[in-house]
Amino acid sequence: MEINAEVKLGKKTKKLVKQLTGREIAVIDHTDIDQLAATSLIDTGIKAVVNASSSITGKYPNLGPEELLTNNIFIIDEVGTEIFQKLEDGDKIRIVDNEIFKAGSKIAEGRVLDRATLEEKLKISRENLEEELDKFVENTLEYAKEEKDLILDLHPPEIETQIEGEHVLIVVRGQDYKDDLEAITSYIREIEPVLIGVDGGADALLEFGFEPDIIIGDMDSISDYALQLGAELIVHAYPNGDAPGMERIHDLNLTAQKFPAPGTSEDIAMQLAYEKGSELITAVGTHSNMIDFLEKGRAGMSSTFLTRLKIGARLVDAKGVNKLYNNRLRPKHILQIIAAAMIPVIIILVVAPPMQQMMRLLLIKLRFSLGF
Repeated sequence: MEINAEVKLGKKTKKLVKQLTGREIAVIDHTDIDQLAATSLIDTGIKAVVNASSSITGKYPNLGPEELLTNNIFIIDEVGTEIFQKLEDGDKIRIVDNEIFKAGSKIAEGRVLDRATLEEKLKISRENLEEELDKFVENTLEYAKEEKDLILDLHPPEIETQIEGEHVLIVVRGQDYKDDLEAITSYIREIEPVLIGVDGGADALLEFGFEPDIIIGDMDSISDYALQLGAELIVHAYPNGDAPGMERIHDLNLTAQKFPAPGTSEDIAMQLAYEKGSELITAVGTHSNMIDFLEKGRAGMSSTFLTRLKIGARLVDAKGVNKLYNNRLRPKHILQIIAAAMIPVIIILVVAPPMQQMMRLLLIKLRFSLGF
């Protein structure tokens, strides 16, 4: 295998994908690539991935590498973080099997992640899954005890957006969020719920032609454009009040409120909707199982567990709703529509006086022809 192309570098994949324009080689430092990161890389049209770390360690069955290989994206793993000192954006490199060359000189080598290697790692990860599950449950319960009072007795900031008695839709850029959002587009247009984008979830709403009413999160994976549209901004702060995301808000000359709370931004978005009296909370793209959280880099899901326990029946999780019902138009549906549309046309033609006269003339002509 030989690939020649320019490189773009980024230690945070979610930030790098915003700079990729296609046909480049993405140089990343991403241990256990998750499915969302893989999908984002694929959408940019890159030719290959050079990873300073291991794309799949075997710790758990992360879905990203398989997604990349399925889309014919070449992967070299474990080249080392020194690659970031040896390359700059725009440099042209040549990949020959597991070796990387710049200006004719070899600068690094790694391990090609092919199908055979991936299957081997996946087998190991499945064997490790029970042990990881034990650790995950222990962490979840341990932190749940510590965070119980903080989660169950949160005090969200005052907001201008009217939520009481309204439906609320919370959008997170999680697995299959695009398909799920597309599946409920008619619900959004008909019910017009309050739209809350969690970080990049605000950009997801914009992709589908909807503007968020509220944006909440760390503000690290959302576009400047989305932040400047006029939505209410709420920065997720640590329980002690520190809010690193405020720096970006101030840099854009915007204002925002802080919401100090443990856990994830999607959890406090649900808490906000619940505490402000929403009638129904629908969530798209949220993280709700062990693999989701391991891919997100979290050892447990105490805040999510407690949040969902608290808001209970008021929450509808739309994750995977696109698989529940596929409403794509099929050929038989088109024929049925045409047939249904023709019925009134035929009736009108039959009962219309000009058509009746034509039918009589045809009958008279037929009689003459047959000698009646």
